[in-house]
Amino acid sequence: MRSIQSKVIQQDQLRSVCQDLKRSGKTIVSTNGCFDILHWGHLQYLEKARELGDVLICAVNSDHSVQKLKGPSRPINKELIRARQLAALEAVDYVVIFDEDTPNQILELIKPSLHVKGGDYKPEDLPERAVVEKNGGKVKCLPLASGFSTSSLIEKLKH
Repeated sequence: MRSIQSKVIQQDQLRSVCQDLKRSGKTIVSTNGCFDILHWGHLQYLEKARELGDVLICAVNSDHSVQKLKGPSRPINKELIRARQLAALEAVDYVVIFDEDTPNQILELIKPSLHVKGGDYKPEDLPERAVVEKNGGKVKCLPLASGFSTSSLIEKLKH
């Protein structure tokens, strides 16, 4: 079993890791998100995503990126903590942090066979769809576990 630290990789390692995986016949599934407060919905989603291929790579928004998307009070957990929590999961093979608003640059490096998002999205509305499809991959949205969201957890904690 690989260590948590070895599963968190830098962007400059990503291309060669993915090329090696593909050369060995592995099907790469990717996903991305903030994963600010890891909850049961995330765990179920990541398990389902991993079942769709041989390797699951999670691209995690940097702290700066989360602040731009969610506001100045977020993230609750720092990027390296979020990345390491994901890396600790059996379903996750690699984690990479990205700073952009969209995962397009990371997906250009990964070139996944399948990119998955939660059911709160539609494939045709995802900005990353074009990059994934251009490189021969597909986009799929998985159903969400109802009743679980980071935003609702934060609201609950406020009261």
